[in-house]
Amino acid sequence: MAKEKKSNTTDHFSAEFVDEMKQVLLSEQEKVQGELAKFASKNPNDANDFEADFPEFGDEEDDNVQEVQAYAVNKALEETLEKKLRDINAALKRIEENTYGICKYTGEPIDERRLRARPTSSSSVAAKKVLTNEA
Repeated sequence: MAKEKKSNTTDHFSAEFVDEMKQVLLSEQEKVQGELAKFASKNPNDANDFEADFPEFGDEEDDNVQEVQAYAVNKALEETLEKKLRDINAALKRIEENTYGICKYTGEPIDERRLRARPTSSSSVAAKKVLTNEA
């Protein structure tokens, strides 16, 4: 019995398109890392992990309240940006592994328009609709 060939990036997308998406992802990666660096410290053991810095406004009670509020906002933003960074890094890894643009659920190519709109996509619109129970 012949083994079914797995679909890969070069079977469905031009090298120019993949390179364009890689540049978009690298640019977005740099932007997200820059945003995180404004209020968080990088974990030296994990490139995708940051820790929001606790701000120091002073020693007065009002200062302490502002510090806690600022930290809470920064922590939520940190988690959102970390998820975005993980998605970007995963997409870049798929480019390196020649699986970028291939739906992880169906093995079929993801529409280029979807990838242009959301370069980190790892699933087709049809597969995503099934997963989220949309009609």
